[in-house]
Amino acid sequence: MIRLTAFAAAALICAACSPEDVADARDDAAASSGLPTVSAVTESDIAARIAHLADDSFEGRAPGTDAGEAAAQWIADEMARVGLKPAVDGSFFQQVEMVAQTVKPGASGFSVSVGDEVRTLAPGEDIVFWTKRQTEDPIAFDGSDVVFVGYGVVAPEYGWDDYAGLDAAGKTVVMLVNDPGFATEDPDLFKGRAMTYYGRWTYKFEEAARQGATSALVIHETEPASYPWAVIGSDPFGERADLVRNDAGESRIPIEGWLSAGAAEAMFAAAGLDFGEMKEAAKTPGFTPVPMSGVKASARLEQSVTRAKSRNVAGMVEGAQAPDEFIIYTAHWDHLGQSLNFATDDAINNGAVDNATGTSMVLEIAEALAAGEAPARSVLFLAVTLEESGLLGSAYFAENPFVPLNKIVAGINIDAYGPIGRTRDMKVVGSGASELEDILADILAEAGRVTSPDPRPEAGLFYRSDHVSLAKKGVPMMYADAGMDKLDGGVEAGLAEDADYYANRYHKPSDEYDDSWDVSGMAEDAEVLLELGRRIALSPDWPTWYSGHEFEAVRQASLNQE
Repeated sequence: MIRLTAFAAAALICAACSPEDVADARDDAAASSGLPTVSAVTESDIAARIAHLADDSFEGRAPGTDAGEAAAQWIADEMARVGLKPAVDGSFFQQVEMVAQTVKPGASGFSVSVGDEVRTLAPGEDIVFWTKRQTEDPIAFDGSDVVFVGYGVVAPEYGWDDYAGLDAAGKTVVMLVNDPGFATEDPDLFKGRAMTYYGRWTYKFEEAARQGATSALVIHETEPASYPWAVIGSDPFGERADLVRNDAGESRIPIEGWLSAGAAEAMFAAAGLDFGEMKEAAKTPGFTPVPMSGVKASARLEQSVTRAKSRNVAGMVEGAQAPDEFIIYTAHWDHLGQSLNFATDDAINNGAVDNATGTSMVLEIAEALAAGEAPARSVLFLAVTLEESGLLGSAYFAENPFVPLNKIVAGINIDAYGPIGRTRDMKVVGSGASELEDILADILAEAGRVTSPDPRPEAGLFYRSDHVSLAKKGVPMMYADAGMDKLDGGVEAGLAEDADYYANRYHKPSDEYDDSWDVSGMAEDAEVLLELGRRIALSPDWPTWYSGHEFEAVRQASLNQE
């Protein structure tokens, strides 16, 4: 781990900092942060912070590395400099214990057989597989029956059970990505084209574990997954991070993975099944598992497991009237670190858009709020780690909160804000969720702007950023994003820029900051999100989920707890 700055070391032992202490610490930290900024929300401040966080010196902000944790330290120094109080028992840091797991290519493999014919699946081309079990003991199975389980969903509220009648113990289950609503576009089936949590691959592996399967493979298809196979297959033996688990991951299935569409079609054909026909059957209510007769799966996995530590970074502005009630802003500071498999001399995944933008906007909002009159409620600013590894930093906070979750009134998440300039709208990812959208709409209307619905609900983006870790605990959270209706070029131009980013820079070394970026929209939207948080912080109201939302009952149960 890196050595603490003088300010951070002092903050760690400051259990109850007075305003004077915070002011002194801010002054001490100013020199170490290196960015002169102003208390108002400005384009230049946001651009400077993005450029700094996306600099090569942080080597892609990989959690648990010296360079990555240096980025977390810099964020803490910035929080101190702009006048935030340490939020974690006198510290800006919540330590997150993690493991790094790396599959050993020479000693690991996955194959399928039909009779005497054995086909070894090519890593990166046919399959990507791993384990969540945190052991260096070899994991292996041989001759596992393969069963197609449709979408791999058990959803009693929708009357859906893809495992009906199946004893999955010892079996390899193969399933489709997304959920049946996407396939049918029937608004009365799940949520129609909008992905539910059941459509997320993370859920599918969790359910396969509950069913007792030996391995689970999700079939990749670009449209329902919302990203190409290259996002998965380009680095099949890359390091994967996880939280240190009390059971060392023994509750997870031995092997999880993705199967390419081509490999899946061949597997179905070997079993005498038509892949297209099986997809049609899987979206039909009453679907039951289909054994892939004669097809057996075998695998062996060896891995290295190392332990490391990363950190969530948290500062706060204390409320004047209700300091024990909180508004929270979240953004993830981490990115992918370095890759060695791209055909380029640049191996650093700088993550300028994803998510130096969101972190910079949160810091900008924090600086503006800290400089003004104290709000009635407290405001917490949380920069989390390990988002790219599966929302792990936010999940750790949700399981180990340093403020009670039922005292968090509402939250705002900012992730991967595109530099597309000013827009007539602001996008609400996962729109139709909570009363926060009504407040946002009122603020935008005052400026002649509007909210716009999630343009890609089928991508399940609401379940792919850190706010969902808190939402699953009931906290009303909004994932706000840049609009698409550009003042210069309209919706067509906005959609084109968004598509270009995902096609050419998302999760690649080319996601770099450039001085030509137009951050005017980020600055304007940061002002809006500042006002959103300020209004909730000044109000006695508790915004909640819309009636019937999947997290509404969890919230009510949470609020009823002492």
